[in-house]
Amino acid sequence: MTATFDGLPVALLARRWSVPQVRALRTTPSCMDTVHALGAEGAPAGTVVVAEEQTAGRGRDGRTWHSPLGGAWLALLLRPSEAAVGVLSIRAGLVVADAIDELLGVARTRVKWPNDVLLEDRKVAGVLCESRWQGDALQWLALGIGVNVCNPIAPDLASRAATLRDFLPHVRRIDVLDRLVAGAAAVTRGGVSLSEAECLAFAERDWLCGRALAAPAPGRAGGIRPNGALLIEAAAVTEALDGHVELA
Repeated sequence: MTATFDGLPVALLARRWSVPQVRALRTTPSCMDTVHALGAEGAPAGTVVVAEEQTAGRGRDGRTWHSPLGGAWLALLLRPSEAAVGVLSIRAGLVVADAIDELLGVARTRVKWPNDVLLEDRKVAGVLCESRWQGDALQWLALGIGVNVCNPIAPDLASRAATLRDFLPHVRRIDVLDRLVAGAAAVTRGGVSLSEAECLAFAERDWLCGRALAAPAPGRAGGIRPNGALLIEAAAVTEALDGHVELA
């Protein structure tokens, strides 16, 4: 555990972010794993875990998320009565994009279905949502968010990843977290379908739209449906709720 985060007492962060509690860790394998453990212990919805460093951070499909010192690495515990993971990932991506644009002072971020946030075609943030069930009953969700803020980028990722410091030299992690935690904690309040306003907000940021795809199915990306599915325009319109995107 750590007593301060970016110079602020951790004891004050929950009130600052309007959440029930915050756990701040110096290092952890994964904030997601910590949230799952807290969920099993009965921690309240809205609990936030932040870490200075993750040693085994993860993204979708088991991919590694490089998360050294300097980035904003966090996960939230959510307890909705029902959930659509794809919808929540998109909704959380919009929250992250809005937070970054507020810092930039201009709308520059794009969202790549299903869970990446981009600046100038390079990934600056990602979202991961995992559910835990007991039979047919949803027990909790862990919503993980990673934002490259001031952290180093591995050389092999430099052409595909960016940090906020590239655009805002004096940005701090707390500046990012102050703008996104409350919104991220509220993503389940919108229900299991995206609203018309959310679909429009996604369309304005949709990095994939119009691009030729090889996967999850051949065709051209054509936006999303309210259930979070990607529309793929081919001989017939196809939709994919999940899957790894590959450009053709």
